[in-house]
Amino acid sequence: MRDVLDEVERRWQAEESVGLGTVVATFRSAPRPAGAAMLVTGEGSVVGSVSGGCVEGAVYERATGVLDGEQPGLQRYGVSDDDAFAVGLTCGGILDVFVERIDRRSFPELAELTGSVRAGDPVATVTIVEHPDSGIVGAHLLVWNDRARGGLGSARLEEAVIDDARGLLASGRSGVLEYGPEGQRRGAGMRVFVNSFEPRPRMLVFGAIDFAAAMARIGSFLGYRVTVCDARPVFATRSRFPEVDEVVTDWPHRYLASEVEAGRLDERSAVMVLTHDPKFDVPVLEVALRQPLAYVGAMGSRRTHDDRLRRLRQSGVTETELAALASPIGLDLGARTPEETAVSIAAELIALRWGGRGARLSETEGPIHHEA
Repeated sequence: MRDVLDEVERRWQAEESVGLGTVVATFRSAPRPAGAAMLVTGEGSVVGSVSGGCVEGAVYERATGVLDGEQPGLQRYGVSDDDAFAVGLTCGGILDVFVERIDRRSFPELAELTGSVRAGDPVATVTIVEHPDSGIVGAHLLVWNDRARGGLGSARLEEAVIDDARGLLASGRSGVLEYGPEGQRRGAGMRVFVNSFEPRPRMLVFGAIDFAAAMARIGSFLGYRVTVCDARPVFATRSRFPEVDEVVTDWPHRYLASEVEAGRLDERSAVMVLTHDPKFDVPVLEVALRQPLAYVGAMGSRRTHDDRLRRLRQSGVTETELAALASPIGLDLGARTPEETAVSIAAELIALRWGGRGARLSETEGPIHHEA
């Protein structure tokens, strides 16, 4: 929806109605991701795209229908459908598209959404796309890290959705969540679409080793945009790290400094230094520990850790800056393999993000979910 948001707001401010089709889920080789949107105006003009041309005609008909008073609804388009070729989806993918009417009555909080997006304030929209009661299909809720606006018709539902939406928002992901009609977590029958207006956070993994490959996989799984960096071109190859977003051959400290200078890191970014080689890890940690990052961790034994601290102090890193270093890296899970170690690092990262204690839930009391 981000690519059509300005036009939606312009029409909303002019007290016009638009039909909006939003991709809420994709399967196989679908051409556009969840969140892609297309709007149809009252005079019949079109802005945006849900499929790069494949099913726009069908979505156009649905959008003009909701403008004429039809109920909002969810439609699946794919080659498994009898009319797939009629609507033009021949690429082999499947799209779930939700079509609704947007105006001041149906979405009174829209101006707050657009204001937050322009200000760079992370916000997610929650929309009921399927429910046994068709009267609340299309209800909206705006969710920020510290507040929520709008309503979904049930306090129990809103409580569950807000927790889950904040989890998706923190990772910059959009997706469909399923609940029971009253918000039961193990129920079925109601689906909501969470559209996060936040880019994926960065994860920079330094050291092209087997532990880095495992860390990169779990980082991607958690929703990070993952970069693996190593100064040795024989190790920093796309064939060794096929699942990451970027593989960079450069000295770690030089690459990190360039990303900082370019403004491509923020307070959600995570840096993992897995080289356990002083000539690589000390210079990159000097840069990392002086930035307002979410997480800076370094792998190595306790002896390596002590030697690393000594070298960092000699380089002028302060005690306050050193306090931000997670080393030895990860939670105490007894991990041994690269995959287990990656889980322990990811667990520490999640615990720090949400204020978890890393204890077994069966041995604790109180709320399971923590405030960030």
